[in-house]
Amino acid sequence: MERIWGGRRLETFFGKQLPPGKLIGESWEIVDRPEAQSLVRQGPWRGKTLHELWVEKREETFGDGLPDSPRFPILAKLLDARETLSLQVHPPPEIAESLGGESKSELWYFAAVDEGAEIFAGLRTGVRPTKFEQALADGTVAELVPRLAVKSGDSFFVPSGRLHAIGGGNLIVEIQENSDTTYRVFDWNRLGVAGKHRALHRAESMRAINFEDYEPTFVRQEDERLLGSPFVVERWELTAIRPASECAAFAIFVCLQGALKCGEMEARAGDFFLVPACGAESKLEPAAEGAALLRITLPNR
Repeated sequence: MERIWGGRRLETFFGKQLPPGKLIGESWEIVDRPEAQSLVRQGPWRGKTLHELWVEKREETFGDGLPDSPRFPILAKLLDARETLSLQVHPPPEIAESLGGESKSELWYFAAVDEGAEIFAGLRTGVRPTKFEQALADGTVAELVPRLAVKSGDSFFVPSGRLHAIGGGNLIVEIQENSDTTYRVFDWNRLGVAGKHRALHRAESMRAINFEDYEPTFVRQEDERLLGSPFVVERWELTAIRPASECAAFAIFVCLQGALKCGEMEARAGDFFLVPACGAESKLEPAAEGAALLRITLPNR
């Protein structure tokens, strides 16, 4: 996905093949959207889309106890923020439909960061809607949003309703609910395509922002777990062979560093793959020293 704030580090850091001369901000790696689909690359279901598996082979691929959603509920991405993204918000579920959008919560894992990289998130203590609207009018809204310095290996959760912006110099693995609804609050007075300002969505944003969300902090890893809801994310240091799942459930894996094998497939840093529920006993084996990965699935219902 070409973005004005994107760069070329998906190519230089992760070895992705990018279209020449383009600034690429996002790579949708595991996706079931009307406008984009993951395809099975190998095995007996080769050529099937993720959506076809969700509709036609749901229990076999993903296990039971799944949400009754029309599409696979997780979207997994890589983000290359060469410049700072807009200050934005995603609508919470209780109002998303009334705004014509989809709810979205997301987890950021910082794969690599430049010196001095930061994010903006939440509100400074005591900021109320009237003060926020006045700051929007006079161009000082960034002063009301905490700035957090980041380092490689950090994780940060952005629940729907949380005001946020990714600062420049961040290379991120993003795990999110399957939504593409974003309301821009402020875009740093930046000019976009053809020298025009990008559209803002201030009325929708004022309804979507959680004005009780003060001074958020980074995710604290507990054992291997980073997050338990609305999706489960774990960070594994793969030092020995271990099964993909302890039960008959699917799992998405993201190789963060080193390399690992799963059956005949080898994954290196930046590679994503999905192990289906029917293959939950598949073994993951380190193929290089320092192999590390993220494991993503849905909570037990």
